Amino acid sequence: MSTLDIAASPPIRRDETVQISLLLAFAGGYLDAYTWIVHGVMANAQTANLVFLWVYGTAGEWARALHFAPPIAAFTVGIVVAAWLRRATGDRASAISTLIEVLLLVAVGILHNRLPDLAGTLGISFVAAVQTAIFTRVEGVPYSSVMVTGNLRQVIEGLFAAISGQFGPLRHSGIFGALCIAFGMGAAVGAYATKSIPDLALGLPLMALLVVLFRCEIRPNEEAL
Repeated sequence: MSTLDIAASPPIRRDETVQISLLLAFAGGYLDAYTWIVHGVMANAQTANLVFLWVYGTAGEWARALHFAPPIAAFTVGIVVAAWLRRATGDRASAISTLIEVLLLVAVGILHNRLPDLAGTLGISFVAAVQTAIFTRVEGVPYSSVMVTGNLRQVIEGLFAAISGQFGPLRHSGIFGALCIAFGMGAAVGAYATKSIPDLALGLPLMALLVVLFRCEIRPNEEAL
């Protein structure tokens, strides 16, 4: 790439950097492991929740089926709120949404002993929805921080292109591979922490989101220092 091409390429948005996407993927995997172990539902993977809902529903086990309905409803509300945030706050949506996520996770941690199902299932699914609707790109390429299916597809397609002699997508393939690893690491750490320190388990994704909030708030001139 020439100096002219570099100068002409637009700067990467602060909320689209690799560092932020990796932190969000870690938090996404962590929260999925947490809600699965504690509540038996997925915070992020609404596909799994929907499948379980209909599997149990078609078997006539409606009590078990409806157990998966609240996270789907909370996820839906979170998407609507995120869409409104993007429209109302513009470029500030990423920082504001992350602050909302932080506050909600603090609330979930406080309320978890009194209202475990309500706080854990609804609150964390809402957080996941806001995150996936606001943070949609890494270095300009669409990705997901709360599931790996699409990211894994990007890895495989990039590697296939490289084998075919097209090395342009190789960097993005590496980024998406790192995202899959970060998500898996988040799930592994989340499972261990949820079983080992259940009362403090939400502290780790909370710290990751605080770093994301800090990174979103750094001004370009501050990053250059």
